[in-house]
Amino acid sequence: MSGIPPISTLLAFEAVARRRSFAVAASELHLTASAVSHQISRLEAQLGVRLFVRSAHGVRLSVAGETYQRRVSGALMALSSATDDLRQGNSNSLFVHSAPSIASLWLMPRLRAFAQEHPEISLNLSAAHTPSDFALGQADVDIRYGVPQWPDLIVEPLFEETVLPLASPSFIREHKLAKPEQLFALPLIQSNVSVVQWPDWFSRFADRRSPDVFAVRFDRAQMALDAATLGLGIALESSTIAAAHIADKKLRPVFPQAMAIVVKGHFVVYPERHAKRPAVEAFVEWIHREAAKTSSAW
Repeated sequence: MSGIPPISTLLAFEAVARRRSFAVAASELHLTASAVSHQISRLEAQLGVRLFVRSAHGVRLSVAGETYQRRVSGALMALSSATDDLRQGNSNSLFVHSAPSIASLWLMPRLRAFAQEHPEISLNLSAAHTPSDFALGQADVDIRYGVPQWPDLIVEPLFEETVLPLASPSFIREHKLAKPEQLFALPLIQSNVSVVQWPDWFSRFADRRSPDVFAVRFDRAQMALDAATLGLGIALESSTIAAAHIADKKLRPVFPQAMAIVVKGHFVVYPERHAKRPAVEAFVEWIHREAAKTSSAW
């Protein structure tokens, strides 16, 4: 591992990337701005790429810098947590990474049950669209969303989801929604990361192709659902992920369940070398039990 930059250099890079300022990062690290700038220059020279774009308006990450930041930040977080656990005498930590919307809307409400069932496990949860890098030790388990194309990993589906148009009750009443063709004249909310897109739904349940213009676009399901509750339009989302919105009567399906697309979009993913870790075994067994309850509820 001789090619790894010094930890002080990586800490300087992470601070500048997060703060978008050499001066602010220097203050946080108790260094001079010049010292931080020299560390970044040495790092860029070692890597052979430009990590930051400097201008009169400040500093921003390059494309390569953004990719490097995601991986370095995850690795530094893992190091920090491992150090804290060692200081506190906790040797049974579990690092779970997750896609954002399932983390906040489905997993978080259930974590208390896991903590009560396994008080001996110290759970660390992070969320981002970018999958964790198991080679860097960023996570023990990843809950991923999308098409399962992850070779050399154990990939286990969590549950089937019904994806269908959802809107606020007042929006449905106002527009007297009864058939798919009405949606062409109404604002549609686009969820850019969804495995089911509006063209998929319209091609199955309407006699016209999907419109190309959307009222608003979001990069995560939670934002699309929140927009629909506020009356911004109709969201095409999973009723599983939207379960709390539906239970609270903030949203409801626009059409009957027969006009839904059933998919398996969320997966528990981990390397085979993690499979026999007691904390991983406990979490995977628990989350499958929770997923089975979810499936039976829909």
